Amino acid sequence: MPEPVTLLRVPDLADTEYAYAATVAPPARLVFTAGACPLDADGATVAPGDPVAQARQVMANLATALAAAGARLTDVVKTTVYVASSEQADLVAVWRVVRDAFGDHEPPSTLLGVAVLGYDDQLVEVEAVAAVSAGA
Repeated sequence: MPEPVTLLRVPDLADTEYAYAATVAPPARLVFTAGACPLDADGATVAPGDPVAQARQVMANLATALAAAGARLTDVVKTTVYVASSEQADLVAVWRVVRDAFGDHEPPSTLLGVAVLGYDDQLVEVEAVAAVSAGA
């Protein structure tokens, strides 16, 4: 059975580290995640003050949440990445961690600098939409 997700490069737009669009072929089952946060198994925020370490925890937590729904990072159709910082360098550093976690799979993504996130000391959050074969 073919993969339900097709990532689309757009030659008329800048060459970036992500696809500009994605399509999902029927009959796919969509998976919507809550924002993955940099929390450990006890609910404590890991690595206060370190957006890169928090991004690593976030991506591990995202992979775990996707697995619980029968999906993998390579099934992700789109992400939104939130970084509680007004420094572009922090956003870029977090993006590199997120990007690396996806390997060769480069889903469309939005990267945002925000004022604050929901947990004490939280600097990073990533939400995702994935698509898996309907039988999976």
